[in-house]
Amino acid sequence: MFELITNFPQQLREAIKIGESASLTKAKVPISNIVISGLGGSGIGGSIASQLFEKESPVPITVNNKYFLPAFVNSNTLVIISSYSGNTEETISCMKEAMKKSAKIVCITSGGAIAEMAINNKLDFIKIPGGNPPRTCLGYSLTQLMYILSFYGIISPSFKEKLNAAIELIIDQKPQIIVESKAVAAKLLHKLPVIYSVSSGEAISIRFRQQLNENAKVLCWHHVFPELNHNELVGWTEKNENMAVVIFRNNTDFIRNQNRIEISKQIIARYTSTIIEIFSKGESNIEHAIYLIHLGDWISYFLADLKGIDAVEVKVIDLLKSELLKS
Repeated sequence: MFELITNFPQQLREAIKIGESASLTKAKVPISNIVISGLGGSGIGGSIASQLFEKESPVPITVNNKYFLPAFVNSNTLVIISSYSGNTEETISCMKEAMKKSAKIVCITSGGAIAEMAINNKLDFIKIPGGNPPRTCLGYSLTQLMYILSFYGIISPSFKEKLNAAIELIIDQKPQIIVESKAVAAKLLHKLPVIYSVSSGEAISIRFRQQLNENAKVLCWHHVFPELNHNELVGWTEKNENMAVVIFRNNTDFIRNQNRIEISKQIIARYTSTIIEIFSKGESNIEHAIYLIHLGDWISYFLADLKGIDAVEVKVIDLLKSELLKS
């Protein structure tokens, strides 16, 4: 895991090369909406991309992590099938449904049944390198999503410049990222992490939560401003030093949300002394996202290291899949 996280910048560069050489075909009819279908480490890229470009996309982008597609999917829908292994049963189910609905389909996968279905049905697909845990290959899937959205005119090609800047940022900031992530991991040891961010950064919080779940093997939850001010804040009523609040922040967050965070911190501080604020770096929202993703990945790794556990193994997921195969 240490090597896989270390190589994240190189993975992004390799992903750019894959995206530049991808062969996609134009849609036969105008695209009126987009569905990105995927789960876990293969699906989080869709959530991140949909939030990164929600102010730029002229059509709605829906992230689907279920067995079935939304009812609105039709021939005017671009359905992006994202499965690292190519054998995710929920995603395969959605791909079959998308074919029946004559949607425009593009697949991102390393192989498996999805690659086979794409080839047999002459569907567009981008092949990414396989053989690693899906959650460690976010750089591949997220980058291909950007290239696909750009090819179909949903986002500007300017994402390339911002993505390259993000790669340079995390390379340049690596020493500071390592120091900060170790310090945060130490504060989270033996605590229950509670992750907060503004709503436009929710996908980054979900990514961090998932990394803490799978790498550090801890339970945690997340919520977002301003919504949490209308419910969860009321739940802070009892002092509990086992709770550790991590707030992902950007200097560009809407000022009213920043005000909400400052007030909420004062309230939460009555109940736990562990409140950790992590500010993104960089100029664009892509740089902000890549920086926080990378920092969060490192935190999850160092927390696993402090616990003395293997960050890679996910035996319980393997058990679940083997049991499902029997039914």
